[in-house]
Amino acid sequence: MTDFAERARAATAAMRDVFPPTPCQRNDYLSDRFGADIWLKREDLTPVRSYKLRGAFNAMRKLGGVRVACASAGNHAQGVAWMCRHLGVDGVIFMPVTTPGQKIDKTRLFGGDRVEIRLVGDFFDDTLAAAKAFCAGDGAHFLSPFDDDDVIEGQAAVAVEMIEQMDVLPDLIVAPVGGGGLTAGMLSYLRAVGRGLETVPEMRLVEPRGGASLTAALAAGHPVTLDRLDNFVDGAAVARIGDRTFAHLSQVPERHVLRVPENRLCITIQELLNTEGIVLEPAGALSVDALRDLGPEIEGRRVVCVTTGGNFDFERLPDVKERAMRFAGTKKYYVLRMPQRPGALRDFLDILGPRDDIARFEYLKKSARNFGTVLIGIETDTPAAFERLEQEMEAIGFVWRDLSEDPMLGELVI
Repeated sequence: MTDFAERARAATAAMRDVFPPTPCQRNDYLSDRFGADIWLKREDLTPVRSYKLRGAFNAMRKLGGVRVACASAGNHAQGVAWMCRHLGVDGVIFMPVTTPGQKIDKTRLFGGDRVEIRLVGDFFDDTLAAAKAFCAGDGAHFLSPFDDDDVIEGQAAVAVEMIEQMDVLPDLIVAPVGGGGLTAGMLSYLRAVGRGLETVPEMRLVEPRGGASLTAALAAGHPVTLDRLDNFVDGAAVARIGDRTFAHLSQVPERHVLRVPENRLCITIQELLNTEGIVLEPAGALSVDALRDLGPEIEGRRVVCVTTGGNFDFERLPDVKERAMRFAGTKKYYVLRMPQRPGALRDFLDILGPRDDIARFEYLKKSARNFGTVLIGIETDTPAAFERLEQEMEAIGFVWRDLSEDPMLGELVI
């Protein structure tokens, strides 16, 4: 047993005075679907609905009541706020001005009168700079969401609990990676106790495709800052993995890191909500979505997916549905040149199939022109329906463009 393993176990034991372990549950639906023995480590069921509570607790319990500050618009802010109230510690939480009111209210609710919330900056980098400047001038302790040794140690409690809860250890653990705190802690603990286990579970790490900072760091041999970042998976889209976390993850084989497309992830979020009643935020569903890519590798094997968070804002549900349908190929948007003559619209409607549904229609009639411009969104039940529709539009002489083929134009118009 190494010092890290002993500290992780001590942190886990101390957590029992604050909140119970999260369950590790077999999921029959996923097991049947993938031909494997699939379990979910439900970090979405902590008091703040994410694993971030663990790292905040472990770091703050060692500070001896020192005032803390952090920069976050999500789960880290809520974890720090919850621990401030529980430990009787004062905290200042910096959040971007653009943070949704629901997240601000929830953070304030968790922290009560122990927490001050300051809204600074339109972008997170500005918020982070303000938090660090405050700590430098005030003497407060800046608590990183992931790049902190005590935070990493606290997140390792997920692996400690999982091993204690399972009578037969898994063959494989699948966990998301953003800044790297969770996976650094879990992987380090598994390495530390591996010699004392009959089998040592392997790990597969999952990133959002638009925020693959670990992949970039492994390729370069050191942390690098991504030029572009897709923020849809806001709990795991990190432009630069932490220096401390990468020290734990630098030996991970690149083939063990999976990159999930954001729109496909939306299909998984919907499926878990509709079939299992499990509410997961995008980052929380990454490990489950990655099962699609693991395929034959997991057949007949025991697999644990870490569902890291359930702080899903239901105002995002229409966007999730939209993204899911576009990935599945059952929804498309077209820009269509329609002749400005009586009956032209009826000609178009006549070529729609019985399962084709118009979800959006905008027509701009222009004077002194032979054609008007139509923006039309169509939902259907199979991608093949669009092949037929496009052939029909060609046959009657309509000029059209599929916005799905031009993501930048689509974002501007849709």
